[in-house]
Amino acid sequence: MKKARANSTLSDVAKAAGVSASTASRALNGLAQKYRISEATEQLVKQSAERLGFRPSQVARSLRLQRTGLLGIVVPDLSNPFFSAIAREVTVAAGEEGFSAIIADSDGSVEKERELIEQMEARNVESLVVCPIGLDFAHLEAAASRGLPLVTVDRCQANSSLVQVTSDHLTGAHQAIELLIENGHQRIGILQGLHGTLPSERRLKGVREALAVAGIDYDQKLVAGDSFTQESGYCSARQLLTESPDLTALFAMSTPNAFGAFRAASELGRKIPENLSLICFDDVAFVEFMQVPLTTIAQNVPELGRRAALLATEQMQSGKSPRTKMHKVPIKLIQRASVGKVPPL
Repeated sequence: MKKARANSTLSDVAKAAGVSASTASRALNGLAQKYRISEATEQLVKQSAERLGFRPSQVARSLRLQRTGLLGIVVPDLSNPFFSAIAREVTVAAGEEGFSAIIADSDGSVEKERELIEQMEARNVESLVVCPIGLDFAHLEAAASRGLPLVTVDRCQANSSLVQVTSDHLTGAHQAIELLIENGHQRIGILQGLHGTLPSERRLKGVREALAVAGIDYDQKLVAGDSFTQESGYCSARQLLTESPDLTALFAMSTPNAFGAFRAASELGRKIPENLSLICFDDVAFVEFMQVPLTTIAQNVPELGRRAALLATEQMQSGKSPRTKMHKVPIKLIQRASVGKVPPL
């Protein structure tokens, strides 16, 4: 029996299997069926390669096949648990399909997002999964028009030709406000995300619809904030609670927004949930272990990431864009301790 040795070559494998070097190469590169190589021969070549410890050069294979096996991932903020979780799910799912991932953080900048995508293309990534800033999609559409398989996640664009995966933001926000109203809340402050992005706009629409169903007037003065960050949540919560001390509840459009709201409420002497209820969009692993476990509208992050990765890798493998462009993933209301009944006067 041949023993594994360092620096085994393709010729060594071919000799051990009793086939030509070209047959060995085709069997190891998944081309057996195309070249009518029998299953028995394919298995013999693979077993010989394993026994000899042969590992084909990925660089040489990439040059030969003009394939890199790389999938690029661009997110706006890796410190945000939602985006880091998306990146992980895409990486794992892509790995299961035989692809490696490169992850980059655009730091909330459209210009940097554009530069990163250009850099990814220069490195010959075979596909891109992008969680966009959500304000400009021209550079994404341009990359897709050049034939680069591209999938956007979360902050998508209405009526776009891009392949997109997002949550049911409107229904989630509607459920959040509905829960607060069921607990007697009518004066509700809204901590919104980045203006003009699909999640922020759809969630705000869900708020308005839920209030309308309950016969409660929508008050623009009770809406504040300009991004999905903790700092925005803190500043907007402090502003609303100071200007409208009769507020009994807050709806934060992201987990970081909610963390900022917790800090603002504490500084202003408002206790959650005793005299201020709080619910937010997104759900991260540790919120259930907080001193006051947070009620959330949970996005199905594993499904968002896996769906995006599969859509990207399927395009890489087939060379075709899927017919269905918009893929919407359901949300789930998780009730914990941060939402309570309106306190008695």
